[in-house]
Amino acid sequence: MSLEKQVKFFKWISILEGISFLLLLFIAMPLKYIFEMPEMVKQVGMAHGILFIAYIIGALLLIKPMKWSLSQMAIIFGCSVLPFGPFYVEKKYL
Repeated sequence: MSLEKQVKFFKWISILEGISFLLLLFIAMPLKYIFEMPEMVKQVGMAHGILFIAYIIGALLLIKPMKWSLSQMAIIFGCSVLPFGPFYVEKKYL
């Protein structure tokens, strides 16, 4: 796979991971704890977990081709656990 295609694929993973995290935090969790509807957390949580793993693997695969420094890598991995973090990575580093 070419670097251009890898980056494009990682951009999509980054955006989808960010959206799934926001859905989990701001829709599924309130539904579970305020309205006692835990079903959404199971579904969105599973999707978010898969996308999170894909994000980490995608970032690991791009370290060498993108020539990211240690500090850039720390920011990219740190953003994976912050709301809106993956969107920042997508705009700043890709």
